[in-house]
Amino acid sequence: MPASSSRSPSAAPLAPNAVIGIVGGGQLGRMSAVAAAKLGFRAHILTQDPHGPAAQVAHQVTLGAYDDHKALDAFARAVDVITFEFENISADALDCLAQHCPVRPSGAILRTSQDRLAEKTFLSDADIPLAPWMAVTDHASLHAAAETLGFPFILKTTRNGYDGKGQARVYEASQLEEAFASLAPHPLVAEGMVDFACEISVMVVRGTDGTTRCFAPGLNYHRDGILDLTLAPAPVQEETAQQAQALATAIAEKLDLIGILGVEMFIDRTGNLLVNEIAPRPHNSGHWTMDACPADQFDMHIRAVAGLPLPPALRHSDAAMKNLVGPDDMALWPDILATPGHIPHLYGKAEARAGRKMGHVNILFPYGSLPGALGVQDALGPLADKPEAEDNDH
Repeated sequence: MPASSSRSPSAAPLAPNAVIGIVGGGQLGRMSAVAAAKLGFRAHILTQDPHGPAAQVAHQVTLGAYDDHKALDAFARAVDVITFEFENISADALDCLAQHCPVRPSGAILRTSQDRLAEKTFLSDADIPLAPWMAVTDHASLHAAAETLGFPFILKTTRNGYDGKGQARVYEASQLEEAFASLAPHPLVAEGMVDFACEISVMVVRGTDGTTRCFAPGLNYHRDGILDLTLAPAPVQEETAQQAQALATAIAEKLDLIGILGVEMFIDRTGNLLVNEIAPRPHNSGHWTMDACPADQFDMHIRAVAGLPLPPALRHSDAAMKNLVGPDDMALWPDILATPGHIPHLYGKAEARAGRKMGHVNILFPYGSLPGALGVQDALGPLADKPEAEDNDH
């Protein structure tokens, strides 16, 4: 796995019992807070939900909106360093927090990652391979994108798109105006369709001294636009895996990242890698590391944020990570608990709504022995994909 050690002067590491501020009260904040506790730190959460996943395990909670300057000021004065667990917050708020203590990753990185147009522009300027894309600012550029990219293509909002939200597939010219009008705010991004073989993701972490570490790429499967299953390591050629890690490392260094970054990539039918998007925080597709690695993605992120040394991103096992989404998956909870080899992680959310991530299950395999599709389905037990019902009319 690639590692960089271009060292630069950095602040002293945080001492035990220092306070790590986490903006956001969801499951990523929860698991980051637990990782902080294991390393001897205290977690202070800024959230609007006093009963949310992160608040349940935190040392302290500040209740307030993410653009409430009074709450931001009180929060920043009570912590030693700040990070965030989701991207739909104001980069301006992070700049406000940074006046009091370090914010890692920085507000500048958040500005890049939370806006698809800024993100694609940054990646293009850094010579990172991408699918064909164009900015769509008005009706003229919309039709120009259709002519250049061809049908079908995908039209996406620049902000607040996740789990398949904020996008529309355009199959023919008659759908252009409707798709443009249905998505907001403008501008939009048009992306050419990629004949891709699979999606992989790489978690890369970079410390205050410039050291970078990459976990093995994971292979991702989605259902209804939501990540369903990740297999690690991704069953791809070793050369492809190394190229993916090298791309993730290059992006982290170009961003001057401190903390962890998830990099989603497509592998097309010819074996080429194309970066899809980046997320400067722990990532759903990295949850397999929680049980398959001596230091998981949350441990690594907290280490980087706190200025601690970064160990190698090793794994001792292969893994499958299965998301638990909505009431249907939660109905299987008793069976999951009773299944040997299932390692459950529940997020503490009060209500299981359709499409809501409630937890995940990790399943480990001996190092180097990740099974094929049938073996994975067998290991998933009650969570395995159900066979299609037979058509009794034939």
